[in-house]
Amino acid sequence: MMMNSCNFDTREPVVRPATQANRFYTGDAQELKYEVDSLLMRHKGSQLYDNLAALIVPHAGYYFSGNVAASAYMSIDTKKNYKRIFLLGPSHHEWLDGASVNTEADYYATPLGNIKVDHETAINLTKTDSVFSYRRSAHSQEHCLEVQLPFLQCRLGDVPPIVPIIISTNDYHKLKRMADVLKPYFTDENLFVISSDFSHYPSYDDAYEVDAKTGKAIETGDVEEFIATINANADSGKRNLATSACGEFAIVTLMLMMDSQYDVKHLIYQNSGDIDNHDHSRVVGYHSFAILRQPQSEFSLSAEDKQQLKQIALQSIKDKLTGKNHGDRSLDTLSEASNQGPVPMILLRKCGAFVSLHKHGRLRGCIGHFGEDYPLHEIVARMARAAAFEDPRFMPVTSDELADIDIEISVLTPMRRIQSIDEFQLHRHGIYIKKGYRSGTFLPQVADEVNWTKEEFLGHCAQDKAGIGWDGWRDAELYVYEAVVF
Repeated sequence: MMMNSCNFDTREPVVRPATQANRFYTGDAQELKYEVDSLLMRHKGSQLYDNLAALIVPHAGYYFSGNVAASAYMSIDTKKNYKRIFLLGPSHHEWLDGASVNTEADYYATPLGNIKVDHETAINLTKTDSVFSYRRSAHSQEHCLEVQLPFLQCRLGDVPPIVPIIISTNDYHKLKRMADVLKPYFTDENLFVISSDFSHYPSYDDAYEVDAKTGKAIETGDVEEFIATINANADSGKRNLATSACGEFAIVTLMLMMDSQYDVKHLIYQNSGDIDNHDHSRVVGYHSFAILRQPQSEFSLSAEDKQQLKQIALQSIKDKLTGKNHGDRSLDTLSEASNQGPVPMILLRKCGAFVSLHKHGRLRGCIGHFGEDYPLHEIVARMARAAAFEDPRFMPVTSDELADIDIEISVLTPMRRIQSIDEFQLHRHGIYIKKGYRSGTFLPQVADEVNWTKEEFLGHCAQDKAGIGWDGWRDAELYVYEAVVF
């Protein structure tokens, strides 16, 4: 039986060589395994985290930063099976004004063996947003990702496929675009490793001072606080301080993906002066951090919480109608509704929400926000105004009709990516479909209004909301969420 050879890929696998062997670490496999295992064993009693979302680790030569790096890798619970590992680090050789994803390599080599690259995911990133591209020179001699690989090999044994990304831009908007593209992958099934050293070349004492401030800023989880601290360090006048975090842009990208559902755990700090006592005049600092995903607790709102949110939504619309729309006043409304008592913590939690307006039973406006970047009370106020005055399907609400408007609020739980529609439950889950730049959603309660099957629900959302065609959901990213509707 003859077979068409065109059906087979005869291309030789592309292996990115271990260019930093015998530079940042030994090139002898036996010596390397012994060295890394010895470093890891220094932290044998470290706490393991099965809710580990990301690590921040240094990337200097193992002699200097290996102990700090080992403290991070020993926090990985080896019983947890990650689908892939994203490696993010800075470029030490050229300016990219963006990010380079290695879409060429099939494997990364180390003296301990080859590690597979998730080629499909790498390509998908470059297709999703032009801020991701591939530049071979950004990866060929870069050490910041390569030095992480032997640690992963010794700690995990069978290393999941990696996604190597070099980030080199100080454009905040581009970093935000990167974070938006990566966030759907920032889930329990993947691990992110952020490669960064900290202060470069100040004196030993100055390094401890500067690095302490930078570390505290990272622990807050607040990206604006981190950027402000980096800038303040740069303006501090510390002698020979070239940077206080060479992986600043990779760290910013990580922090832009985080929200209130993540905790930052500082592990250890050392600088090169702690290892080499001969010269304390010029040192480099090394931190390690573990970013932990908080367990998802049941999201519930009391009757009083719901009443207060309804009042916030109504007052927000009234303020706009009467010209009092000078910034967000939801906390004022909340304080008044609470009789000056403490604001309920659930209303300060960052989550998404939709506000729907109905008049005599007919839709009069509906606007929502999925992002978990505003407190609940504020997002409800914002979406109420948007539903009343910015829904392009309707004329703005007027004062005369306000008395006839009914307000419905849907508070959204965090989105969860699904791999099969078997995980999607009609009437319980809302669906969010994303394909390239296009996306669309149906709230859970839509299923109560129509008589569709699960496939019809997805087909209508793909066609009518995302604009990707009836069957577009079949090769799109699918996410589910729940809603507390009142």
